[in-house]
Amino acid sequence: MGKWFATFYDMWMGPLERKAFGRIRKKLLVKARGKVLEIGSGTGLNFPHYRHAVTVTAVEPDPTMVRLSEQRAKNTPVPIQIITAGAEDLPFPDDSFDTVVGTLVLCTIPDPDKALREIRRVCRPGGRILFFEHVRVTHPILGRIQDWLTPVWKRFCDGCHLNRHTLEQIERSGLHVIRVERYFQDIFLVIEAASQKKGPYNGRTSYEAKGSVE
Repeated sequence: MGKWFATFYDMWMGPLERKAFGRIRKKLLVKARGKVLEIGSGTGLNFPHYRHAVTVTAVEPDPTMVRLSEQRAKNTPVPIQIITAGAEDLPFPDDSFDTVVGTLVLCTIPDPDKALREIRRVCRPGGRILFFEHVRVTHPILGRIQDWLTPVWKRFCDGCHLNRHTLEQIERSGLHVIRVERYFQDIFLVIEAASQKKGPYNGRTSYEAKGSVE
């Protein structure tokens, strides 16, 4: 990740965080319990929202992001350890965590399918998987705009893809998708899933809801 992007990330995201994203994170992360793994923790925007975790292990591949997140990790309700690592090769044994969290990260990971396999591996059977992601929409015009913008967007936003079919990737990975909430014309999804170890899960979600942000 480019140093300039990491340095200015919080400033760039500030209006979105204050208007909507902060409340979405808070609502989602109250469900993170036990030993928690966060992938792609960035500058630590999730850190203040962990209330019921026992410990949080955060992995982030970008050294500048890690450095910026260390201050947030000092002022949190639960102990947080930050490790410089990528999601495609997690340095943990199988079934190490009760909850795995990823927010606005699967759009950027070079190999999201491999990362999802690793998430499934390190989360205990029946554990929670909590995502907040943006995806390609099905709207014929908006979806094409996302496709058209993605090559340029990736260059300026350090590999972020606007047009990934992230929900479908999660379903194919063998994670059991339980609940989906949709925000902002279905561009942003909150996805709650459960870890299961016996074979792929090819079903659809059991519950979908429209999220609202005032």
